[in-house]
Amino acid sequence: MFNKILIANRGEIACRVIKTARKMGIKTVAVFSDADRQALHVQMADEAIHIGASPASQSYIDIKKVVAAAKSCGAEAIHPGYGFLSENSKFADALTKAKIAFIGPPKGAIESMGDKITSKKIAQEAGVSTVPGHMGLINSADEAVKISKEIGYPVMLKASAGGGGKGMRIAWNDQDAKEGFQSSKNEAANSFGDNRIFIEKFVTQPKHIEIQILADSHGNCIYLNERECSIQRRNQKVVEEAPSPFLDEETRRKMGEQACALARAVGYESAGTVEFIVDGKKNFYFLEMNTRLQVEHPVTELITGIDLVEQMIRVANKEKLKLSQSDATINGWAIENRLYAEDPYRNFLPSIGRLTRYRPPEEFESAEYVIRNDTGVFEGGEISMYYDPMIAKLCTWAPTREKAIDQMREALDGFEVEGIGHNLPFLSAVMDHPRFIKGDITTAFIEEEYPEGFVGVDLAEEELMRIAASCAAMNRVAEIRRTKISGRMDNHERRVGDDWIVTLQNKKYELKIVADHLGSTVQFKDGAKIRVEGRWTPGDQLAKMLVDETRLTMKVGKITGGFRIRNRGADLKVLVRSKIQSELAHHMIEKTPPDTSKILTCPMPGLLVKIDVQVGEEVQEGQALCTVEAMKMENILRADRKARIKKFNVKVGDSLAVDETIMEFE
Repeated sequence: MFNKILIANRGEIACRVIKTARKMGIKTVAVFSDADRQALHVQMADEAIHIGASPASQSYIDIKKVVAAAKSCGAEAIHPGYGFLSENSKFADALTKAKIAFIGPPKGAIESMGDKITSKKIAQEAGVSTVPGHMGLINSADEAVKISKEIGYPVMLKASAGGGGKGMRIAWNDQDAKEGFQSSKNEAANSFGDNRIFIEKFVTQPKHIEIQILADSHGNCIYLNERECSIQRRNQKVVEEAPSPFLDEETRRKMGEQACALARAVGYESAGTVEFIVDGKKNFYFLEMNTRLQVEHPVTELITGIDLVEQMIRVANKEKLKLSQSDATINGWAIENRLYAEDPYRNFLPSIGRLTRYRPPEEFESAEYVIRNDTGVFEGGEISMYYDPMIAKLCTWAPTREKAIDQMREALDGFEVEGIGHNLPFLSAVMDHPRFIKGDITTAFIEEEYPEGFVGVDLAEEELMRIAASCAAMNRVAEIRRTKISGRMDNHERRVGDDWIVTLQNKKYELKIVADHLGSTVQFKDGAKIRVEGRWTPGDQLAKMLVDETRLTMKVGKITGGFRIRNRGADLKVLVRSKIQSELAHHMIEKTPPDTSKILTCPMPGLLVKIDVQVGEEVQEGQALCTVEAMKMENILRADRKARIKKFNVKVGDSLAVDETIMEFE
């Protein structure tokens, strides 16, 4: 077995590999860029080597620097994680020449499956079902339009060397095909150093289901069942689960056998994933093969009990698989939620900055449930604009899907993140969505259920009353604390009242609190009573309450006259007032938002890479105005109405902040 391995990656996946290597008694070496000097993976590894500037092209994907780092520390093998160099055949070749083991598949398999055009041809020859499309490369926007028409809209323009949703665009018409072709090429070049594009038919209402395979160098290959990855935004997975609530045993077997047939056809070794699009009738079509460890691999580990990183290391050490197909059973249900530094209220645009608070739920494992959090950040750390915005992968396991969802809801409610925009509210909303609970999900889920973007959640009356009662009880505790401030001479004369008016989500509740040494009984004006118990004290940012003997976890922030409460995807302003305070509040003037109709602001931090208009030009609704690149993704900003360009406030090449004015209109 290897004595020392280098992890050619960063963030949560580097930390994940380190954990397994440590368990196996293998020393680890981290590499880091300027931006990652204080990163968690650097702190966790036995050794750490600086390899360059912050941009990935000057550090993490510089093959010469990574190989030199491995040689300098005496690492016998390199695990690439996912992304960066994980599917780069030149990297695998360079390691072979340097006599360093690559913890991944052979060069030939990477080349065959890494190119989406070649992989589809091989898949067809191996008897794997494939999606109709144009298998050749596309050289111009006009050619893209011509081919798209021949295939029939809608089509998907995809980077041949792509992955992770980058270099992908859906085209519904000629204009989409023209614009999508150029954007896909640019993203592909920036992310993979390869701008080749191809086109295939876009299957509407599809489910994205993938098969995890594991193969060794002795001709053995097994499939470790499937993962359901249909909930996506901008072709990037957000929620995954294993197994799929849609598949039956027969379809699972067929997909697994085809996945293994493809792996054998290219002499595959290591862990890999064959992705399929599945329609409503359980017809499945090969999408691509990822010749690496997937982001969502933890859900497979949780239902099978198999450590995929350990198996990858053993296969790279030329060991024979000790597992057979009969060992790949399904035990229970697992769900993964990807926590991203992105603002769901701004169409999931990336957010950067410092994590002023980062308190994930405590990891836990028992026969009843498991909570697992794969992360690469820490409180006080920085979310950089140079890399993928994923903060953590929160996973839960339970014997049934219903219980796994329940555990995920509670874990999300208890996950504290402050300082940046994040998608925790959206993830909570998905876990409570009737379609998700039912298992009725497709890749169009977000588009269909949130067509105007995510604007938060309106909680049901029963839940609002539980929160109102809890906040009233918490306010009583805070008021008692205030009456005992040192130095006040009249404390003995002051008494905290029992009657309060709680306002939240445009509803008002008149209630009375009857407290005892264990908690409070909150009586509403209509006669309803709610019992509240808990140990919340002023200053606590997480309130774990017992409300009518059921748990309620809320993130708490103090605001004037009450609390900011976040629970189950809702972000609530909860005001707790006495009757006189409530009456006086009616006379308060509300602030009106500023008029932004005559300016275009930047919705996310990024780089202005293109301006499509000129001063004095009249633009029409929907017309492209400029392009901002953020987290390796190009975002085209369009006019929302007819207007004339008055002036530009920035120029191409400028780094823009959130809400920075780009241009003004007359």
